[in-house]
Amino acid sequence: MLKITKARNHGILLPELGIGLDYSGSDANHVFVSHGHADHIPWKLRASVYATPPTKKFMHLRGVNYQVNALDFGRSYETKHAKVTFFPAGHILGSAMTLVESDNGNLLYTGDYRTPPSPATEGFELPDVKIHQFITEATFSLPVYKWLSYDQLKLEVTEFAETALEDGHTPVFLAYNLGKAQEIMHMVRELGQPIQIHGAGYKLCSVYEEEGIDLGNYESYDRETCEGKILICPSSAIGNGFASNVRNKRIAYCSGWATMESRRSQLTVDKLIPLSDHLDFFELISLCEQLAPDMTYITHTPNPDVVKHYLDKRNLRSGFLDK
Repeated sequence: MLKITKARNHGILLPELGIGLDYSGSDANHVFVSHGHADHIPWKLRASVYATPPTKKFMHLRGVNYQVNALDFGRSYETKHAKVTFFPAGHILGSAMTLVESDNGNLLYTGDYRTPPSPATEGFELPDVKIHQFITEATFSLPVYKWLSYDQLKLEVTEFAETALEDGHTPVFLAYNLGKAQEIMHMVRELGQPIQIHGAGYKLCSVYEEEGIDLGNYESYDRETCEGKILICPSSAIGNGFASNVRNKRIAYCSGWATMESRRSQLTVDKLIPLSDHLDFFELISLCEQLAPDMTYITHTPNPDVVKHYLDKRNLRSGFLDK
């Protein structure tokens, strides 16, 4: 079994192999980055860094100034002590699960992942090997988190936009600038309506276009021309004046956290749409059953005990990776 050390919030170090996973410390010779969200990007490194081609582009667009080596899905990189391979994680474009194979066994690190995958990604694929150690995020770690099907969620998103526009209102979707925003754009593109996305999200859309993902008729947010168009921005932007000049607008909050009705009053929104870029609780338990690893390490979660309880009932060894 490989020794595993958790560093900071998400970084993982495999000290015997000199390998870091979303790791920003100084003790790794090789670091493999799972995806382009800021909380998984190492910002100061002296190690060799590897990411999928889209993740590499996102990292540079988001301000990374060190060299990143592109590693395609399914193409292994061999270090002195291990072989490392990326597999599609279905979370956002370019997101990867990392399989590390060594003389002391193998380890699969999910980063953030989603199955069934977002249609605005490369899909989801598990390695065709017996997994010894499995490190899984469990962002939505309670049974209350059970998602609707993609088709149902897409219908909620498109109907919200259509109804708002028909009633003379401007629809606004609150969503992360990377991943969720582009998935919504991919959903509503068939409406043929103009879309404006927050400027920080707009600069990331080119990577999706380069990968052949249709985001519809979109442009960067313009305060003077945004009224009557489909608008997409992060929740924080609303409080900072995004579309504040538009009197008649309807706002939808798109997140797995939208499962909780309390979010409606907390954010002052008209609709909650539980669209997540993570897998739900039951998908997590089912995937652990499918993999049946020798050991599952639960991380990135507010409730590890609940996940562990469900895994224990299935005779699957697990523990919370907190140090």
